[in-house]
Amino acid sequence: MRVWALLLLAGLPAVGWGASRPNIIFMLSDDQGWAGLSVAMHPDVPGSRGAAFNTPSLEKMASQGMRFSAAYSPAPVCSPTRISLQTGRTPAALHWTKAAPPETGRKLIEPVNIKNISATETTIGELLRKAGYATAHYGKWHIRGGGPAQHGYDESDGDTGNEEAYKFKDPNPVDIFGMAKRAEAFMDKNKKAGKPFFIQLSWNALHAPGNALKATLAKYQKLGPGKNAERAAITEDLDTGVGMVLKSVDELGLAGDTFVIYMADNGAGGGKAALSGGKGDLYEGGIRVPFIARGPGVKANSWCHARVVGYDLLPTFCEWAKVSASAMPKGLEGGSLAGLLSNGGRGEVKRPREEMVFHFPHYQGDSPHSAIYLGNLKLIRFYEDNKTVMFDLSRDLKEQTDISRNMPAEAARLAKKLDDYLASVKAQMPTPNSQYDPRKAAPQQQKKGKDKKAVKAA
Repeated sequence: MRVWALLLLAGLPAVGWGASRPNIIFMLSDDQGWAGLSVAMHPDVPGSRGAAFNTPSLEKMASQGMRFSAAYSPAPVCSPTRISLQTGRTPAALHWTKAAPPETGRKLIEPVNIKNISATETTIGELLRKAGYATAHYGKWHIRGGGPAQHGYDESDGDTGNEEAYKFKDPNPVDIFGMAKRAEAFMDKNKKAGKPFFIQLSWNALHAPGNALKATLAKYQKLGPGKNAERAAITEDLDTGVGMVLKSVDELGLAGDTFVIYMADNGAGGGKAALSGGKGDLYEGGIRVPFIARGPGVKANSWCHARVVGYDLLPTFCEWAKVSASAMPKGLEGGSLAGLLSNGGRGEVKRPREEMVFHFPHYQGDSPHSAIYLGNLKLIRFYEDNKTVMFDLSRDLKEQTDISRNMPAEAARLAKKLDDYLASVKAQMPTPNSQYDPRKAAPQQQKKGKDKKAVKAA
């Protein structure tokens, strides 16, 4: 007789897909681009992996589970993504769209961010704890509001930001290994208590790359001095921490009952051969991120090419945890990925809206702009001159050819949907700077947006 049948006869919960409520571990890396791993994020795009990186643990995780080739962070910078993940809503709706301070002396004035998660927001931690889960958040919180303990987490490292990680050096670079050990202890404790658990590991890496293990740094000196070698080294150290967590899951006998998800908080470029743009802009390099999942019912070494986004995780986790529809907060914008994961990556995500909107009304990697996706089409609007460009991502992943003039009806349709969405959530917009004087703009403030670069018209 099968093990699961014996367990049912004994009155115990079955393991694997039949388990009543699985454990969930969510790992979030920091500033890690789509091509930031040694395992490819697209089967047909060689540039979707980084030749300079060595991430064997994530290679193994990918072989055991599913890779998402079109996964997106909710924002091209960190803290807006983090509050979006916690609440299942877009940064535009939350009125928190940037992490760094606003730039001054520019043509437009950036809107003011809230930068403090409200007690009225309902988080993943609160929803799962009410459903009977033990909850923990380790690492970078970066959305204030009193820290994770005030927002549904039984255990945490407190109200942390970037700065706390910098004190951790060899032998525990940016607290990677410390976080992994705390996660193991939490798993072990709750396994013994017979309680399902949710752990979010918000890795501080890739911040403070110079804090990588000395031995790891020495391996990458061939890349030359400076950030390239350090970035490769901290990437490998982070992968070691991921491997520690996965090993703990396996050795504690939890693999059959535990989903593990790995993604990044924003893009950091996608490799010159694959994507354009990077952190702080809405070209693919700024928001397309690595995304890997393994767990019960997830086909090994499988792919999903559906477009998914970080705020899909809250409804996904709640479906796994059997949170009732009546307990779900209003205004959710994501859709569950559970069906994709259990169906070999086939299907689609059902969200309240068919389009996906990204809003970055700030200066950082580019000038203030927003983007909308519908099917394979992506339209970007820049607010300094109200110019739009449109791309067909199925043919032009690197966003080199503007097709808006060739498809004016589609461009107009996407532009209207973008306007309608931003109005519906009362998104904060940039405003004209009446004091702007281009003659006084510092050289580093000269507009460098890609809307002024040579984007070829079809």
